[in-house]
Amino acid sequence: MNKLQWYEAFPEVWEATLETLYMVAVSFVLTVVGGVLVGIVLQLTSPSGLWPRRTLNTVLGVIVNLFRSLPFLILLIALIGFTRFIVGTAIGPTAAIVPLTIGAIPFFGRIVESALREVPRGRVEAAQAMGATNAQIVRKVLLPEALSPLIAGATLTLVLLVGYSAMAGVIGGGGLGDFAIVYQRFNTPVLLLAVVVLIVMVQIMQSIGDLMVRRLAHRR
Repeated sequence: MNKLQWYEAFPEVWEATLETLYMVAVSFVLTVVGGVLVGIVLQLTSPSGLWPRRTLNTVLGVIVNLFRSLPFLILLIALIGFTRFIVGTAIGPTAAIVPLTIGAIPFFGRIVESALREVPRGRVEAAQAMGATNAQIVRKVLLPEALSPLIAGATLTLVLLVGYSAMAGVIGGGGLGDFAIVYQRFNTPVLLLAVVVLIVMVQIMQSIGDLMVRRLAHRR
């Protein structure tokens, strides 16, 4: 059977691109929500935080570091059973969202923690002097003041998810990684086409993120 020519692969590449965008978009939203929550708790419970809780901070920090230290491919394989329990299958774009999210939340959580830590202490103390609660300080002081680095960190996480989604193709996760690695692994031109699409996707995402950060900086 003749090899698929690169120009004949456009319909398949387009479908794989849509699958990748679906995986990345859903996992990114879940990662932002989960990562913000994790980062806030890590910052609040730290010794210099608004609600110091040494035991909670240590345990959560160990869990975050554990998942961050695992190579994503190993995490993919380790979570096959859990993924099947959550979505009913371990194969396909929807199944890939589970390990993508679990792998990215600890990464973004640390970014959030670092961004919140950089907020000037004087602004927090001023809010406390005005009688603001911890929840109000987080919502009206910490998050708004850390918005620029949070957007930069979110952009970095989004790019990370694109790379993770490609690796998910190794175990049939769908998307461009699945297309390039599994179906077209012996067809170099088609493989390069998938790589080019991934590169363009990353460049667009990074450019949008950088633009948002610059505009936010100008407004300040």
